[in-house]
Amino acid sequence: MASPPSENASPPGLTPRPETAPALLSIVCPAYNEADNIIPFHKAVSKAMRRLAQPFEIVFVNDGSRDETLLKMRELRSVHPNTAIVDLSRNFGKEIALTAGLDQARGDAVVVIDADLQDPPEVIGDFIAGWREGYDVVYAQRRARHGESWLKKATAAAFYKMMRSVGPAPLPENVGDFRLMSRKTVDAVCALRERHRFMKGVFAWVGFPAKVIQYDRAPRAAGATKWNYWKLWNLSLEGLTSSTLAPLKLSTYFGFAVAGFAFLLGAFFIMKKLVYGDPVQGFPTLAALILFLGGVQLMVLGVIGEYLGRIFNETKQRPLYFTNAIEASDVEAPLRTGEEAQRAALASRSVA
Repeated sequence: MASPPSENASPPGLTPRPETAPALLSIVCPAYNEADNIIPFHKAVSKAMRRLAQPFEIVFVNDGSRDETLLKMRELRSVHPNTAIVDLSRNFGKEIALTAGLDQARGDAVVVIDADLQDPPEVIGDFIAGWREGYDVVYAQRRARHGESWLKKATAAAFYKMMRSVGPAPLPENVGDFRLMSRKTVDAVCALRERHRFMKGVFAWVGFPAKVIQYDRAPRAAGATKWNYWKLWNLSLEGLTSSTLAPLKLSTYFGFAVAGFAFLLGAFFIMKKLVYGDPVQGFPTLAALILFLGGVQLMVLGVIGEYLGRIFNETKQRPLYFTNAIEASDVEAPLRTGEEAQRAALASRSVA
């Protein structure tokens, strides 16, 4: 369960919002092969929103699912007019699917949540309380990671620690995509259209006042996770290379260190030959050094290649995604202020 909402006044520098709740809350849910979870997820969200008396829309994003996920979404939309569907033309990955959902969200506050019910919709009440205090971002931090192996927990902790050390913006530990964002924050995120997207890094980079809500994450309600270790490894590489130049700098420092070591080792062998007349021993040492230096060179070239490939993809200026169909919800979007409308227009010019 989530920690109770704060009853204290907003911290200095924040302006509490006069509204008791958002006029419309958009709930963005990207889904890939989640047919077993879509209807239970909708029931859980609807129950939580009724308890809060909160007007809302659910923006489902079908990320090229091969099961009946899209069919379940359309069944819900036929009964619940506050349901929107973004049907992507193929599987673009969660980061792009999430972006597509944010592009279509019309609320003056937006919640990002997965369909597997590991993130309890009841926490949204705490999110709204933080939004009312004046925060533009209220994110959920896991107290416990049920259903995950010790290896996944250890590697996740190492990744977050590394990103906090080298990233341009602090990346909080044990925080996923589950969060509420104000309209100002969503417009800022949607204005960033890089092709290689690491959304946790994007959320952190845009800044704006943020508050943390701690909660216990449950196991999946149904189905199997789509994240294996290979995909998590690639996501980690995406996060590193899209958020920081640290791997390039590390390669440079490593290259200088290896060159310095090789110079000192060469000087040692020369002095040993001149002073003691000892012959330089052999082939095994030479072969090991050559293989070591070759491995270092290939590693550095690989790091450079990762960045070069990303530059290549960015220069092509392809749209982030294509859709088969976009079915908007039937709820009325709240009116935006002049500043919000200007940000929305800027973001819409960048939308695929």
